[in-house]
Amino acid sequence: MRKRTRKVLELIRAKRFRTQAELVEELRARGIRATQSSVSRDLARLGAVKINGYYVLPRLAHPIAGVLEILDLDTAGDHLIVMKTEPGQASSVALKIDDAHFPEVVGTVAGDDTVFVAVKDREAQRKAIARISQLFTLRRSMRGGT
Repeated sequence: MRKRTRKVLELIRAKRFRTQAELVEELRARGIRATQSSVSRDLARLGAVKINGYYVLPRLAHPIAGVLEILDLDTAGDHLIVMKTEPGQASSVALKIDDAHFPEVVGTVAGDDTVFVAVKDREAQRKAIARISQLFTLRRSMRGGT
């Protein structure tokens, strides 16, 4: 995830913003170059929506605030873990995995409701699944894989 996008995520969690212009100003005050269109793209990537006039993240709008849930987790080959989330929560899930700095994880890619986690090898995949399972509520168990 780009530095600017990560900062937008942090800012929305910490403070209330009514407009994209307010976010642009806050980013610039923190030394991060941003335009209204780049902030708009970041908000779309994060799945941010306006509720009562303020930008919020999907997980914060969830009835059980702060709870990230993995709907499904499976493997694809020896180097990939595939996770399904509620719509709009994949970026938050990927960010939480990235912030955990698991040595087995090479990187993450998030869509709207799917996260791909790249790992070093089959053993790293097994360890990463165990660590990821401790970070999140898992609704369904794996279908195949390890």
